[in-house]
Amino acid sequence: MIKAMFQTWASALLCVSLSVEVAASPTIRERTTDLRALLTDPARQWAANTTVSFPGSTNFDNATERYSIFNQPTYSAAVSPGTEGDISKVINLAKSYGFPFLARAGGHGGANMTDFGDGVSLDLSKFNSTAIDSAAQTMTVGPGVHYRDIFDPLYNAGFYIQTGSCSCPSVIGVAIGGGVGRLMGKLGLTTDALQSVRLVGADGIVKTVSATSYPDLWWAIRGAGANYGVITSATFKIQPLSNNNGGNAFMLDFVLPAEKSLEYLNIIEKNFNPMPVNLAGIIVFNWNSTHNVVIVSDWIYFGTEADARKALAPILALNATFITATLPWNRIIAVSGGGSDALNCMPNKLRNTFNLNLKTYSAAGWQQSFETLTDFLQKYPGGRGSQVILELFANNATAAVPSSETSWPWRDVRGFFQELFVYDTGDSVTAQGAATYGSQLRSQFAAYSGYSTPTVFVNYARGDEKIEDVYGADKLPRLAQLKQKYDPNNLFAYGHPIPLSYP
Repeated sequence: MIKAMFQTWASALLCVSLSVEVAASPTIRERTTDLRALLTDPARQWAANTTVSFPGSTNFDNATERYSIFNQPTYSAAVSPGTEGDISKVINLAKSYGFPFLARAGGHGGANMTDFGDGVSLDLSKFNSTAIDSAAQTMTVGPGVHYRDIFDPLYNAGFYIQTGSCSCPSVIGVAIGGGVGRLMGKLGLTTDALQSVRLVGADGIVKTVSATSYPDLWWAIRGAGANYGVITSATFKIQPLSNNNGGNAFMLDFVLPAEKSLEYLNIIEKNFNPMPVNLAGIIVFNWNSTHNVVIVSDWIYFGTEADARKALAPILALNATFITATLPWNRIIAVSGGGSDALNCMPNKLRNTFNLNLKTYSAAGWQQSFETLTDFLQKYPGGRGSQVILELFANNATAAVPSSETSWPWRDVRGFFQELFVYDTGDSVTAQGAATYGSQLRSQFAAYSGYSTPTVFVNYARGDEKIEDVYGADKLPRLAQLKQKYDPNNLFAYGHPIPLSYP
């Protein structure tokens, strides 16, 4: 029964490290350019390893694949560059001929992209190299490198790094929007590990951006990077496994019935508020065909089993069937949560999300949302793959970085609320119910999030939020100034765009 419940979780769990997408041109325009003729003209002189594709081909399907098909962009062509020069070429062609393009790394963006149509997918999947420098303790990756691609190489070299909670997003795509996950208490955000990037700007010129080279742009890309160019490689600081219990962590997974929900949530608020630095929990409310709505939990402790059991003692006192294991760092995502990662990462699924930041933990508030979700799942059988997800993370290392260091605005965050609605394409009844209940749940969580407004960091933003609630009102004036400086024609203007002026 426990395994079946975790499989139910796996069938719909939101991959909790969504990455941002980089796009050009602010609105759908009537296209006057024949993209096929333009992109296949011999005058383009594409590199031999660059691929140009169009609808109806396998190459095009691969170059436009997306994690979620909810409110997705539409394309008329795709270019998969093999060189930085061909990325520059696409940017310059877009400026000259006025067509929109969307840079695609992991294809994991979840924002509303219905205002992007009839454009070009700038597919970065060929930039998929990984290089580890053990002496310098750094890793350099391209935008086509997914988290799953770095786990074994890093671990086998004796290192680890902070990541999101699933394996499929682009490492760079996550990092330029912040990058949250189980290790943000110990190591900080993924963006905090960045050392430098290579970026093709709106001028088509390749720049090395770091603390000493374009330092103003360096500040901006660590939190709002999708607005300033296309990153072709990034170098990250990595950590020795010897600093993390040899790379081993303790996992505790279990399922609770609805009648134990408030008891369990009270335990969390009382004992894990704030979260211990080595501990991280992911809590899921979802439907089970046998037990109706249940709570599925996955806890990871970065340390010894003995220390983990002490930290988790209040939870272990529950009358529940526990699944425990000691996992090496490179297997945590694959094994935890009932091995849900493989299903979580299936592409081209309808995933309609409403997300928020959390600064405080509220058992009473969470229980209210548990009951609201229960109401939705009982009324809308077509939406029974839907769920509420609570990511509860320590923030010690994240909060230790001065806010002024990067453009990422939410360093006091200690968790994340996600409402994931899953239903069949064309099910208009459930879609309307999801819209109603999604807004209701988001409002409920906002009321006890600890923030005065419904804030959400950019990787989790839906697209209907106020810009101040995504980028922070204190960050926006500088971000807008840098947008005017580095992208004055607003070339990169989809997916939570920074304005050219603010306020």
